[in-house]
Amino acid sequence: MPKLSDRERLAKIEADQRNLALEAESVRRSVRASYGAIVADFAIENLTEREFRDVLGLTLRIGGAETIAALKALAPSPAKTSPERRPSDEHGGAARRRPASPSEAASAGDRPGQ
Repeated sequence: MPKLSDRERLAKIEADQRNLALEAESVRRSVRASYGAIVADFAIENLTEREFRDVLGLTLRIGGAETIAALKALAPSPAKTSPERRPSDEHGGAARRRPASPSEAASAGDRPGQ
């Protein structure tokens, strides 16, 4: 195979670049279509279009892992929202109280001899 001149080599490289750019665009559209199909499974109608765009834009700007970490930090944990826990339990309200002595537990009218 004869050696290509610089001009021919440049033309071949530029043609390869165009072909790669077209292929990259095709793959990019395919990835975006598959992500669009994922979004169709979620109840995104609860967001305005502006909110939806902002959420996606910020996620893409700061990165997926950072966004996930920030959102998980904001989401209430199951322990905080479970119905069997009382608000006083969360801060140890009932556990920290001293038991009432018999004289404090009874009202003035309940004491013997009165």
